[in-house]
Amino acid sequence: MPVARHTDRKDGPTNATTIGSHRVGEERVAFRVRRPSPAMQVSEGGLSVRVPEQPDAGIGDDVFFNPDQELNRDLTVAVLRTARDREDRESYLDAHAATGVRGVRAANEDYDATLCDRDPDATELCRTNLDRNDLDGTVETRNANALMHEERFDVVDLDPFGTPIPFVDAAVQSTRHLLCVTATDTAPLCGAHKESGIRSYSAVPQNTEYHAEMGLRVLLGALVRTAARYDVAAIPVLSHATSHYVRTYLDFSRRASDANVALESLGHVHHCFSCLHRESETGLIARPPDECPACGGTVRTAGPLWLGQPHDREFIGDVHERITDELGTADRARDLLDTLDGELDSPTHYDQHRLCREWGRSARAMDEFLDRLRGAGFAASRTHYGGTTFKTDASVAEIETATDPDGDSD
Repeated sequence: MPVARHTDRKDGPTNATTIGSHRVGEERVAFRVRRPSPAMQVSEGGLSVRVPEQPDAGIGDDVFFNPDQELNRDLTVAVLRTARDREDRESYLDAHAATGVRGVRAANEDYDATLCDRDPDATELCRTNLDRNDLDGTVETRNANALMHEERFDVVDLDPFGTPIPFVDAAVQSTRHLLCVTATDTAPLCGAHKESGIRSYSAVPQNTEYHAEMGLRVLLGALVRTAARYDVAAIPVLSHATSHYVRTYLDFSRRASDANVALESLGHVHHCFSCLHRESETGLIARPPDECPACGGTVRTAGPLWLGQPHDREFIGDVHERITDELGTADRARDLLDTLDGELDSPTHYDQHRLCREWGRSARAMDEFLDRLRGAGFAASRTHYGGTTFKTDASVAEIETATDPDGDSD
């Protein structure tokens, strides 16, 4: 098998423990010696890659590989295919490569892939995984921000451990067309660690029963605001909150007028924790009501966050068509996209179990519950946030009345 061609560039030592050095030209370069972590072979997307053995991956200095993110990576492949179908896309940056699985899979889709990680053990795996699949790619052992400030790519993919915010400014300047972002710091995003969320995202999250959607919209709001500082409109075309991460894909327009329009979809949500009433308002200045209009209780405000659509339905349909059967999570990906396509556009959702607990009644089967709402003249849809979650244009009081079992005629 021919040897894959790849470029390997470094910008100096990482912050790993240094235990020696050797001279390269006139510069003394630090190096470290570390017992290599046990590795295993996995197959994903028709490719064979070497990754650290589980369950020790991600502990200490070990290079991290998360098998539970295969759905995330499969959807990314379908998005890359869709982006290329719509307009010529050539270059792709995996800014936090780790084992290089994302970048290797992008290279397999004929993208000019750059795999970047500051850990030399990670980039060693990246080289190995490009070679074993006979794929071309550029490997960078350096800080992702430094690289993104120097070079531009059609597609930039941020998948760091924790918050992506420290990398977003550089990513906005480096991205020509499509920015892909994963956030795994769901507790700060969703309001469970509110102070951390405020520090990271310059927004106030509230830990509501729709906390997953809260996190998604707080992330989108921060990304849109950051892009607007550079006269860039970042428009979400596909977003989801799955397991313990949030993932979004944003299409870029480098027009200040488009950035102004995007900012018009930012706003706040006012939530009553007493009766679960909520309402939203657009604008960067919050004007919460003095009291809950439903029960007279105190409302708490979340934001600024993204109140617009988190997806483009035409884009979702195109991505659905590019899900192919060799993808390991093809069925799950199709189901997720179908659910996203059917979701109403309201900025919050409800959980039937939470409502029924509030009302002191037993929950119904979801289909029956939603049918009752529709039968009462309201729009209603399932959501991807959980099996008992739904969106509707009905208020909490209207939901209670429409689904009241005492209203059964039989």
